[in-house]
Amino acid sequence: MTKLTARQIAGKIKSLKGWKHSADAIVKTFTFKDYHQTMAFVNAVAWIAHQTNHHPDLQVGYNKCAVTFTTHDAGGVTVADFNNAKRVEALGSLGK
Repeated sequence: MTKLTARQIAGKIKSLKGWKHSADAIVKTFTFKDYHQTMAFVNAVAWIAHQTNHHPDLQVGYNKCAVTFTTHDAGGVTVADFNNAKRVEALGSLGK
């Protein structure tokens, strides 16, 4: 996969509400009502990652989960990161 340029990332990230470009990754923190909802979200993200063989870094707290996508092999953000971010974004509607 080819690493996207900063300009390409800026264009694509506009379609993802709340996502930010940070260093060589795209990141969003999702907020939930409680731990149970947070863990349901985490498990759904894990299922997506397994199905697409593209795994984000997750930082999990009681009622929030930060999702970070980057393609390590490419050294930055690729189309695969945006494709999976869109899938994860659809899950975000489960939260607050």
